[in-house]
Amino acid sequence: MSNGSRITPSVMPSHATRDKREKSESAADRLVPGSNRVIGPQTMTGSQAIVRSLEELGVTDVFGLPGGAILPTYDPLMDSTVIRHILVRHEQGAGHAAQGYYLASGRPGVAIATSGPGATNLVTAIADAHMDSQACVFITGQVASSAIGSDAFQEADIVGITMPITKHSRLITDAQDIPQALAEAFHIATTGRPGPVLIDVAKDAQQADMEFSWPPKIDLPGYRPVLRGHSKQVREAARLIQQADRPVLYVGGGVSRGHASVELRELAELTGAPVVTTLTARGVFPDSHDQHLGMPGMHGSVAAVSALQMSDLLITLGARFDDRVTGQLSTFAPKAKVIHADIDPAEISKNRTADVPIVGSVKEIIPELADAVRDIHGESGAPDLSEWWTVLKRLRETYPMGYTPTEDGLMSPQKVIERLSAHSGPEAVYVAGVGQHQMWASQFVQYERPHQWLNSAGLGTMGFSVPAAMGAQVGNPDRVVWAIDGDGCFQMTNQELATCLINKIPIKVAIINNSSLGMVRQWQTLFYESRYSNTDLNTGHDTIRVPDFVKLAEAYGCVGLRCESEEDLDATIEQALAINDRPVVIDFVVSRDSMVWPMVPSGVSNSEIQVAKDMTPDWDEED
Repeated sequence: MSNGSRITPSVMPSHATRDKREKSESAADRLVPGSNRVIGPQTMTGSQAIVRSLEELGVTDVFGLPGGAILPTYDPLMDSTVIRHILVRHEQGAGHAAQGYYLASGRPGVAIATSGPGATNLVTAIADAHMDSQACVFITGQVASSAIGSDAFQEADIVGITMPITKHSRLITDAQDIPQALAEAFHIATTGRPGPVLIDVAKDAQQADMEFSWPPKIDLPGYRPVLRGHSKQVREAARLIQQADRPVLYVGGGVSRGHASVELRELAELTGAPVVTTLTARGVFPDSHDQHLGMPGMHGSVAAVSALQMSDLLITLGARFDDRVTGQLSTFAPKAKVIHADIDPAEISKNRTADVPIVGSVKEIIPELADAVRDIHGESGAPDLSEWWTVLKRLRETYPMGYTPTEDGLMSPQKVIERLSAHSGPEAVYVAGVGQHQMWASQFVQYERPHQWLNSAGLGTMGFSVPAAMGAQVGNPDRVVWAIDGDGCFQMTNQELATCLINKIPIKVAIINNSSLGMVRQWQTLFYESRYSNTDLNTGHDTIRVPDFVKLAEAYGCVGLRCESEEDLDATIEQALAINDRPVVIDFVVSRDSMVWPMVPSGVSNSEIQVAKDMTPDWDEED
């Protein structure tokens, strides 16, 4: 051996050190999503590295719109045989489509935009994904690094703008950093509490040459999400469950994001406790299951809201005590102790102090908790919850979810959604906008499986439905996908019908057309003496119909249908379901006076839930 290649004893690593290093590097490799094919160094541009990295990360679909600062990446993207790029008509549509793709398929959604206004048009979708814990990666072009900070044409500090609403964001000015940055982005987005990640790539970094190899090394010191719950806390939670007389499983969207519906059902049936599922958790526990009480919160079922208020133990799984669930926080579940399991330690005791905090993945924690409960049952027997269920069944029977007939002769929106559910079934995907139609869809569709129901919950984004349904359809091409939208929401993003038609994405749109900004109008009716300031949209019955939704659909090459009477309701839905070669838009003309009930007025105790205007359940009777 020549001196040039000799390793002297003083610097030669020991076997233990070498094994430790190899184990560490192997662990780092496993952090990279995808197949982890080993690719030796190859010279390519930064733009080619972006496309190649996405391919190696397992990405098959992206939504985007090109512009000057991202144009270098669109050129090699054209040559990819792996990635399908879907050209949207507005960057917000790309962002919501990425969200819908993730929510329906469980795979991370990807959206691409250019710098400046292209990037800022993504901000609403990024904020929405952040609020609802969705794994999406947003890639934006940026002006050349030499021009950053000079107010160059279409320059915007998108990393700075989105810092509060992303899980991680990074500006890339060196082409060599691209593979590592993208691998880290997908790892961060999909692990721990899911969330959006933004990668902003300067134009000159896209154009520069670099040495591409795969997999890159992920180096994220300090980012180590805890997955397994602390065993002592799990045992203490099981002890509280054993002692509770009125336990409730309060289930949030984290159970959906954590793909833990099977584990949840096992725990629920083991404990015999009632289950309530929040707006983002609808479907993780079947509506048809006898232990399910429905959705809690401002427009939740009386049984679900009442159960939480009367409970002596909240078994909180992947939920965050959102104000729409708790109402006036100081009066929420006043007699209940709290078990709170969540993968994000920042959520525990943020709004409501947890008696037993458990940090970790619900996918891991729920089986551990079930085992601990089973052990206690073996020692002491299962608790008798029959008195608790007597109260709950009386509530469920006395105050079922329902609605009253309309007085103006127009269709009930609740009836429309009931029939959509009956005809399409639980294998369909339902995507709502925001407002009355969203609440009716959460109440009157029968949800039996996870990822069946998609909506904008935390941010409440009008315009979410159509592009998110588009993304959901791309992620689940064999399912029926309904965008249940309001006439107000639909007008914000309906240009994506063009995207759907051209790319053969046959979503079905049900416009619940009450010719107004319905939820705002409901509040004006209840709290502003029916002074309808700027809520009339002129789209429905006995108006000038601007726009005419049937003609609009046809202008986009879609099938446009209108249904104005219950006699035509079933036939119209069946007609839409029979069309699978293009999008279908149905204008369901409904009564503008229909309201969402039950309702807890904002800022008051959940104990003041109303089943109709000025009608509150008799709590003394139920106690």
